[in-house]
Amino acid sequence: MQHRQHGFTLIEIAIVLVIIGVLLGGILKGQEMLTQSKIRAVEKELDGVAVAILGYRDRYKALPGDDPLASGRWNGVGDGDADGKIAGNFNSSTGSDESMLGWQHLRLAGLIGGDSSNGKQPLNAAGGITGFQTDLSNNTSTLLHGTVICTTNLAAKIANAIDAQQDDGRPGQGSILGFQQSAVNTPDFNTAITAYTDGAVQYTICRNV
Repeated sequence: MQHRQHGFTLIEIAIVLVIIGVLLGGILKGQEMLTQSKIRAVEKELDGVAVAILGYRDRYKALPGDDPLASGRWNGVGDGDADGKIAGNFNSSTGSDESMLGWQHLRLAGLIGGDSSNGKQPLNAAGGITGFQTDLSNNTSTLLHGTVICTTNLAAKIANAIDAQQDDGRPGQGSILGFQQSAVNTPDFNTAITAYTDGAVQYTICRNV
């Protein structure tokens, strides 16, 4: 006795393909929504830090981190040297650097949230850090003057969107500069780039306050 083998009908195959298409569409839409959420969060953080630094300067007539009277307001806090500059790199891990003291000053002043017992830089929505310093330079020239905010570990889509929405979308010019990273939280300021390239490369973007 022969047994008939039943295959899928065209209708059944069509239904399966439709279901697969719907699932893939949902996944891609979800990924895009997540990317947009990160873009908005990073933009909001950059703006919030700029407002906090300006607020601190207006209130205390000094830059956070460079404030020579901070220890008089808050016990156990380091003072700055009052030279009008935030010394140290934005991504410093040295607690005595003004670029780290600044975060503690901002938190104790109530202008930024976070643990006020230290000056550790906050994490951004992409898992990088956000920090600030005075002047941004490579080996030959100053790229940005004054107080500069940088945020790290950004995918090309995120870095490009922020640059395009707030500036010109070109990492090598304008008010927002972009840099390819040589390691986690470590931008290469000495190598100029002309575009944000999708892939495994991560970027740091910097802007003036």
